[in-house]
Amino acid sequence: MRIRERLARAGCALALLATCAGVSAGVYEDMIHAVSNDDDRTVASLLKRGVDVDTVAPDGNSLLMIASRSGKVSMVKALLAAHPKVNVRNSLGETALTLAAFAGHLEVAQLLIANGAEVNPTGWTPLIYSAAQNRMDVARLLVKSGARVDAQSGSGTTALMMAAREGHLGMVLLLMENGADLNLRNADGATALKLARDRGRQDVADMLARAGGKD
Repeated sequence: MRIRERLARAGCALALLATCAGVSAGVYEDMIHAVSNDDDRTVASLLKRGVDVDTVAPDGNSLLMIASRSGKVSMVKALLAAHPKVNVRNSLGETALTLAAFAGHLEVAQLLIANGAEVNPTGWTPLIYSAAQNRMDVARLLVKSGARVDAQSGSGTTALMMAAREGHLGMVLLLMENGADLNLRNADGATALKLARDRGRQDVADMLARAGGKD
């Protein structure tokens, strides 16, 4: 499944987690609204009233995911102070760090990693997402933090494949400098070079070919 299609499907409805002793469903809705609108004061107040920091919105994203995806640094800090499940996944298998990486929110990614976010989850990793969107600073952070450069999604996609497919020459160079395997193949048998050629990314294709890439 294409990376953008995965995000588009994140709107599929899940049941709202709204059962906690002494706290009404309406209060949970208030919490989700406060996080979405960067309302630190209301979030702090609701957490004190017993709202579960791991509340899940109807789209399947936790409060931390919502704040991380939007790059709300102060909100991420407030939620992390309440000790949420940092590595919880939404219906597409994405974590808060994955969503921050996709959006290019470096400071949020730093905070999440410092608080135990997994840089090498199974499936579509934060590094693959950052490579697809050409988020260079986040990619450097992830590699420095131990991200596996050649980690493959369920379909065999790697960060290098996504960078090559999208024509992100600088990202391709960064991944190559960190030991990316040029000739891994995805489930369809395509290498990074083949994906670049198929999408008309000639500068990327030429560089991969010179470096020993095969199609």
